[in-house]
Amino acid sequence: MAISTNPSAPLPTSSGLEQDARREHHTGHDQASLGEIAIGVVIGRTSEFFDFFVYAIAAVLVFPSFLFPNTDPLTGTLYSFVIFALAFVARPLGSLFFMEVDRRHGRGTKLTIALFLLGGSTAAIAFLPSPLSIGGYAVALLCLARAAQGFALGGAWDGLSSLLALNAPQKRRGFWAMIPQLGAPFGFLLAASLFAYLTSSMSQQDFQEWGWRYPFFVAFAINVVALFARLRLVATHEFSSMLQKQELQPVPVQEVVERNGSNILVGAFVPLACYALFHLVTVFPLAWTALRPGTDISGFLQVQMAGAGVMFVMVVLSGWIADITGRRTLLGVGAALIGLFSFVAPFTLRGPDATGYGFVLVGFALLGLSFGQASGAVASGLPRRYRYTGSAMISDLGWLIGAGFAPLVVLGLSNLIGVVSVGGYLLSGVVCTLLALRLNRQLEMRDH
Repeated sequence: MAISTNPSAPLPTSSGLEQDARREHHTGHDQASLGEIAIGVVIGRTSEFFDFFVYAIAAVLVFPSFLFPNTDPLTGTLYSFVIFALAFVARPLGSLFFMEVDRRHGRGTKLTIALFLLGGSTAAIAFLPSPLSIGGYAVALLCLARAAQGFALGGAWDGLSSLLALNAPQKRRGFWAMIPQLGAPFGFLLAASLFAYLTSSMSQQDFQEWGWRYPFFVAFAINVVALFARLRLVATHEFSSMLQKQELQPVPVQEVVERNGSNILVGAFVPLACYALFHLVTVFPLAWTALRPGTDISGFLQVQMAGAGVMFVMVVLSGWIADITGRRTLLGVGAALIGLFSFVAPFTLRGPDATGYGFVLVGFALLGLSFGQASGAVASGLPRRYRYTGSAMISDLGWLIGAGFAPLVVLGLSNLIGVVSVGGYLLSGVVCTLLALRLNRQLEMRDH
């Protein structure tokens, strides 16, 4: 602190120096806290998406033949996708239950129970007995474990993403809003690399008998690491105070629906374009490829990993663009680009020589551009009192409506009427997104 040479200027008092020191310390501490929140969010979201993609890949490569050996590959895959969707049905129920746990016992207790349930149900799949030994009970056990995964994921909402956005500089909200979304490409890269290594380094028989179980053990270990990383934040007095200051506390669901029901319903439809694309570039093309005899699964997973790298770059780019154009504008532009892609996508998957590589790479790029801002654009319009609970509800409904049944519906329709159904499904999501953005703007104008 410089001292004025003007003899008439008052000398700094000891209390003034102490105030300056506290101000400097406080400013630096806020910056450090923002970085700590970002790290905690990325670790948490990466672990969640890793669990998600480990199951998703196994739902294509393992469960159709493991659980349904007496059916043809297509039918077995469709049955597998029915079980895949159970998590998205159970997730809103988990949110309702764990919001009440949060209100009664605190966020640390909620996260501990939810993440141990998530990790435990994921690890339990690794011990799934074969139908050859217990018959149809193997299918029932997988259904139970999959539903438990979704139920637990409903309790994994910790509010750190909203806290990150609320504490970010006003002109950098788009950049900080995209950071939690980086968990998706990171999680896919980890899961796909594990399965690519296993499928390329062991025989098909060994992989189907025991090799596929290894990634589910890894998922449990990653969940434990993520749990401690997040508890380190939410269980401390400092971050608890920040969460309370920003009013990121659980509110009874009935009150949220009564006060913001229309915003939540419309908000769930806003990200539908990118949520529909999410499973159509990750799960569906892998199934479409696996159903073709003689295809190189490990090679295709590596192409998808390259796509995830493209997605990472586009997610980061979305933050920069959103700070210039606005997040809603970017979502609208992203939906329009996905709409154009929906007319081209079927041609990249049609024909005996189609590899789907172009579909995957372009699809991942568009997904990153839209997905980077999908979580914060609508939730930012909710009053702070309802943002914590309302954001969880919007996310649960959006994933259920737009993504949960996408692999099942598109694969079934593709078998019946051809891959034109891929474009049709994407286009329906685009229409929902554009209409929801328009309705959301009208709701905001009405509320003000």
